[in-house]
Amino acid sequence: MWTLRLGGKRVLKSKDLHLFYGEKEALKGIDIEFKQGEIAALIGPSGCGKSTFLRSINRMNDMIPGVTITGNIMYKDQNIYSPQTDLVELRKKIGMVFQQPNPFPFSVYENVIYGLKLEGKRSKEELDEIVEKSLRAAAVWDDVKDKLDKSALALSGGQQQRVCIARVLAVEPEIILLDEPTSALDPVSSGKIENMLYELKDKYTMIMVTHNMQQASRISDKTAFFLDGNLIEFDKTSNIFLNPKKQETEDYISGKFG
Repeated sequence: MWTLRLGGKRVLKSKDLHLFYGEKEALKGIDIEFKQGEIAALIGPSGCGKSTFLRSINRMNDMIPGVTITGNIMYKDQNIYSPQTDLVELRKKIGMVFQQPNPFPFSVYENVIYGLKLEGKRSKEELDEIVEKSLRAAAVWDDVKDKLDKSALALSGGQQQRVCIARVLAVEPEIILLDEPTSALDPVSSGKIENMLYELKDKYTMIMVTHNMQQASRISDKTAFFLDGNLIEFDKTSNIFLNPKKQETEDYISGKFG
């Protein structure tokens, strides 16, 4: 199996990860590790396992009937599939942004503080500060600062997605998972989110599924190519796109299949 180890502190590592939907094996022994402060893109054709792998990282696949998982994913030297894992705490530290913007039917302000209210610890002054900080980090503060008490559902798609990213940032995650976060957006909104993610990468480890290879080449530090449930290759993004080591990777990058 393909494993890449470059500089930086290791944040997350999967070892011999297999996932079955009933009898169908969707992930076939994935070995990969991610470093702090980097953006990793997961690419490959539809049904190759990249989104399944992404959802495995914060145990979103647990909610699907008939799923069986073997192997492990180590986060801070703890196996997240251990029975002792607190899923609420895990999903605070490993946040997720989905393909379709999914703001709650609340105000912008209530959306951002949703995870914090579950803790029940914050003063109004502290919440106000976190809301502004998170919305600024998500590059949407100027758009919504006069609409904090308005429904997030009234915003544009791109603004909604950035509010969803602010909601994740507010609980101070270490890892952010992004499942095709710009595929439902127009090019201008997509560009704003790409710029925002690039500016955030020094503070977070980001793992992003994308079908857009130009996007992967623009903003990711490393790229993983998945095919038929296997991790074919994982390397610096420049190497994957300009000098891949595997024929399958070259064929996919060159458009011979997909």
